Amino acid sequence: MKKLDKLLLGFGWIIVLLYLILAAGKAYASQNDNHDRYCMAQNIYFEAANQSFAGKLAVAHVVMNRVEDLQFPNEVCDVIYQAKTRVNWKGNEVPIRNQCQFSWYCDGKSDEPVDSKTWIKSLYIADLALTGQYPDITEGSLWYHADFIYPYWANELQHVVTIDNHLFYK
Repeated sequence: MKKLDKLLLGFGWIIVLLYLILAAGKAYASQNDNHDRYCMAQNIYFEAANQSFAGKLAVAHVVMNRVEDLQFPNEVCDVIYQAKTRVNWKGNEVPIRNQCQFSWYCDGKSDEPVDSKTWIKSLYIADLALTGQYPDITEGSLWYHADFIYPYWANELQHVVTIDNHLFYK
């Protein structure tokens, strides 16, 4: 083989390797994006299923605001599943009931959606929130609660907006 042929063959292998590395990175990013989408849709579904479009979007914005805030984890799913945990009798780490950032995650009930129509809407709104297609209607809120409860921390924060039956704070 001539030197030029060997050089071109080597260059071809480099291109193939770069392509494979980029493809693997894109596949990982796509898998991670789908995981974020699922977590966000779960949170919208369980926190705001009975809310309007704006109410669902506002709950999603709180998650996105937390991702950007140093007080919270910097991944969507980590924000949503943030909880105090314990090891159960099987040796599995599980959230402690009523010790989660979002109540549905540690209420002891199933975390699988059962209403297909609401789940599809939740997936759609998750996509909108994750791609930043709507401005933050909560004006940077990091916390919210339903209007039928009054958490101990509500007096310490600035009430920003009420959307449906959720009050948002920063």
